[in-house]
Order: sequence, then structure tokens, then C-alpha cells
Amino acid sequence: MKIAVVIPCYKVKQYVLDVISSIGQEVRTIYCVDDACPENSGNFIAMNVKDPRVRVIYHSENQGVGGAVISGYRAALKDGADIIVKIDGDGQMDPALIPKMVLPIIENRADYTKGNRFFLMKYLKGMPFIRKAGNAVLSLVSKFSTGYWDIFDPTNGYTAIAASVLSELQFDKISKRYFFESDMLFQLNILRAVVRDVPIKATYKGEISSLRINKILFDFMTRHCSNFVKRIFYNYLIRNFTLGSIELSLAFISIVSGIIIGGTNWFNSINSGVAATSGTVMLSALPIVIGFQLLLAFFGEDINMVPRIPIGRQLGKDAPGLIQFIEKESIALEPKISRINNEMTIPKQEMKIEQKIAEIV
Repeated sequence: MKIAVVIPCYKVKQYVLDVISSIGQEVRTIYCVDDACPENSGNFIAMNVKDPRVRVIYHSENQGVGGAVISGYRAALKDGADIIVKIDGDGQMDPALIPKMVLPIIENRADYTKGNRFFLMKYLKGMPFIRKAGNAVLSLVSKFSTGYWDIFDPTNGYTAIAASVLSELQFDKISKRYFFESDMLFQLNILRAVVRDVPIKATYKGEISSLRINKILFDFMTRHCSNFVKRIFYNYLIRNFTLGSIELSLAFISIVSGIIIGGTNWFNSINSGVAATSGTVMLSALPIVIGFQLLLAFFGEDINMVPRIPIGRQLGKDAPGLIQFIEKESIALEPKISRINNEMTIPKQEMKIEQKIAEIV
């Protein structure tokens, strides 16, 4: 099992060496992508890191976080990686959690995993309020545009993906800037890939974010609306025609009809000076009410359409099973998983990872 890590590097010189040194031996290759960093982070890493697993990739022009990650993805796929993990170089993401990130993919329970900083309340204590509020709004909007109604914290950049699924994505159609994570989820839904949240704790060390909400808010909302329309059109009219397709079509016809009828009657009433009768008002309102009921029914159907069956092994070569993986990596993974479980208290109804491994073995 070849696990690779991609680290986009832009103004993270202060933290990136600690991040690299914290990556365990379960990782085969580490790709550090210098995205035309003004701090020359690539040269800094090359001169100060002796780890033979580290490869530095240089961009002559800044391409954004998405462009940097995609360059790392391309290199990892070319080198034959089975799972590619992406973490940031600013120290907010604990590399010790990599075993937790990759395990659902190894067990064929997911094609793509992502961190969720909101899973446990105790992890929210150090999070700035503006991030809590912003992520809550973006998470709701993202559910509509991506179709993954059961995940949260969509902009979280701590991710892992099966190489067989990654190779099917069209990199040239994925946003290269701050919309990268949300666009990845949209593209994965089009593939019908299974996405799972993994509880993580983010660490804030006083770094200054270059993200300005007032500058990207309109762009984010425009892109989310565009992805929503494309997803609905493709999944319900092109790829398949289901009960949800009928509900959505009837909802659209009903609402538009109600608006046209109501607008026409209102215009006639204004011109004639005669108030519309209650029956005329009801004739206008009823199609709109029915339309909204059908729209709610459609979203219920859409929620049920969240991908549940992983596609990674169908798309590419069958990844080694969990038992073979444990035999090869047990020395590196078992103590790490045990330590992580001791530090992160998961609700009692969820089985701990080491118990899961014991049952399978």
C-alpha cells in the first residue's frame, strides 16, 4: 500500500519543517509544492530536510492552493501511489491523524475522506467565531451544490483520496483557488464517489489567512449555484430519470404557472381597479404551494441519493485488503492508532479503530 502526502507550500516557511518531520513512516512519499512562494519555501525545504521521502515541486507562477495540490496529485499518480493525503503546511493539521484518514479507504468504506473540525464540541474551543459562523453557512450551501447532505465542514483541506478515483477526475475543470475543496466534492458527486467525514482537531497558531471573505463571497455563491444547476441537470435529467426528476419537473411547472397566473391577475386588477376575488387569489397561490411541496419532496429524494457504495475498486486495480496492509504496516500504524484513540474520545456507539482491526483479523 503506497500512501503519499501532498503539502501545498505558500508562506508556511515557519511551520512546514515541523509538519514534514511529524509525518509517520506509513507514508511512502511526501510532495511539497512550492507555489511560487515569496519565502522560497521549496529551496528552504530542499536545504533543511534530509528525509529521502521528500520531493519538492516548483511552480514558476502562483496557481493557488488548488493548482498546487493538483500538481502534487499528478506526481503521486505518476509514481503509482494508492492513496494520496493532502495536508496544509501551516501546522493546523496533525499528521499523526493520517492513519485515521486512510483507514476508511483501505477498508473500502469510502473513496474520499475529509476532516471535520465540528464533530466534537471540545474541538471548537480554540476556533475563532468568524470561522464557526462562516463554515456553518458554507456547509449548508455546499450540501445543495455538491449533493453530500451527510458531511460538514466542506472547506476543510485535510483530505485523503483513493488513486483509482482521483485518476478519473478532470483536473482542468476543478477550481485552482479557494473553491478547490468544494469543487472537488462536486466532481466526486458526479462520479458517485463515497465521501466520509473524519473527526479532527485544528490547531491555530496565530497565522494570518490570506482569504478575504468580502472578496470571495460573491464568487463562492456564484460557483455554488452553477454547480447546483449542473449537478441537478446531469444526475436527474441526463444520467438518470427518477421520481426526483418528476417531482422537480412538476415543481418547476407549478411554481412558474402560479407566478404567471398571479402576475397576470394582479396586472388586470390594477388596470381595472377591481379587487381580485378570493377564488382568483387561490387559483394563483395553489400552484405555488403545490410546487413548493413537490420541491421539498425532491430534496428528500436528493438526500436519499447520497452515494453509499464506494467505487474505487470498480474503477481501478483492487487495493490490498486491510489484513495485508496491517501485516506490512503494523509496526507504524498500530501504536499511532492506539495513541490517537486515547487522545480523541469518540462517542461510545462508534467502535474504536483497534477494535475494528481486531475483529477483521
